[in-house]
Amino acid sequence: MKDQLLFSSDESTTDHPDDYSNSSRSIAPNDNDSDNNNYYWWRWAAEFDHVKKMQMKLDHERLIFPGGGRASSHFTAAARMRVVRELERLLLVSTHQEGVNELRHKLLMYRSGDFWMPTGGLAKENMDIPPVATILLVGFSASGKSSLVNLMYSVLGRSGLVPFAQTSPPPGSFSNNPKSTSMILKEHNVLRSLRSGFCVYDSRGFDYNRIGEGLEELSSWMSDGIHHNQVCLRPGDDVEESVLMNLPDMDVISKFARRKVNCAMVVANMAEIYKAFQAGDSKPMDATKQLFCSVNNAFTNIYNDESTILILTHGDMLTTEERIEGRLKICECLGVSETSGVYDIVTCLSEYGFLAEESDPVSAYALSEAVYMALLLSDRTHSPKKTLGDLAVLILSSIMCFLASIFGLLAQICLKLGRHSKDV
Repeated sequence: MKDQLLFSSDESTTDHPDDYSNSSRSIAPNDNDSDNNNYYWWRWAAEFDHVKKMQMKLDHERLIFPGGGRASSHFTAAARMRVVRELERLLLVSTHQEGVNELRHKLLMYRSGDFWMPTGGLAKENMDIPPVATILLVGFSASGKSSLVNLMYSVLGRSGLVPFAQTSPPPGSFSNNPKSTSMILKEHNVLRSLRSGFCVYDSRGFDYNRIGEGLEELSSWMSDGIHHNQVCLRPGDDVEESVLMNLPDMDVISKFARRKVNCAMVVANMAEIYKAFQAGDSKPMDATKQLFCSVNNAFTNIYNDESTILILTHGDMLTTEERIEGRLKICECLGVSETSGVYDIVTCLSEYGFLAEESDPVSAYALSEAVYMALLLSDRTHSPKKTLGDLAVLILSSIMCFLASIFGLLAQICLKLGRHSKDV
């Protein structure tokens, strides 16, 4: 399978409704596929003339907006068709004989820095490449981060239905937020390999009503790095003393390696955001936008690049039309493409006793591709190594600052002594 099949592009999403119509008829679901139809959910809309209606809307829009203009109050049929084509692409590749196996092999063989490309005249040996690339999952409570980790273990690590991340809150964990699943950052080797070139961090969920605290904590993760079993306590937490007593020992925590975040996946509960938005509550949508922009800005400020992937979960709780429209609304609000770097994944498969590769190969492949793309982005965040000259400049600047503070202190003392002698 060719690498260029892995990711969508603008060229592959040009509007040719007739082409999609032909491909849809050639591989449309039939009655014999009723037991395995959930993973191509968008096609059931096509069976009930949904795609024909979208094509009619698209033709109508082309007549009204011949220059490519769009209606301001509704998503265009072209945008919906791009989403459907992206889903068709994932289905086509996921049902290929290799499919997930090829991506899994690439991830198993991956070593940090493998996807780095020479830029700025610097060789790879001059880059500060960590031994392990770090992917951080962030999102609000109940968005599906821990379920996503378990799905990674099932698909990439072939762990079957064995859960590795906790997805339900322990009794008495939080009195003010029963949805929270963890008070600590957890590092996961989702490949279950001793030679894994990357790790995934499951973080504590944020709160829509306390987004400021969450963004402040996120900023410290991005700038200072993260480590396994790092405690996540926030000023507004009402935590029982018994829970605090069970936190990991600080002496043990300090021995874990601190890792720089190379890429982040923002996990968003699409069903929750869409239903709240339809009911007139824009808080989940606005909070998700703040979180996504904060992560993007952190990478832009530190690495002069964006390294964020959007994972939409719980889409199976929406109708076909709601699922497509929800994706479009969220992507429009975040200012990102609806087909690039965005994945609609059903994360609860393993928790319900289903093997993803059998019950939903589209989600299984989308998950694998999201991790693969995260590593591509990760290897763009590496910065040049510090040289002896840089170290000398740093030491010299520190000495100069220290001397400046000493002279400033002496100036203040002399000024006070002068005033005192003048008064006398």
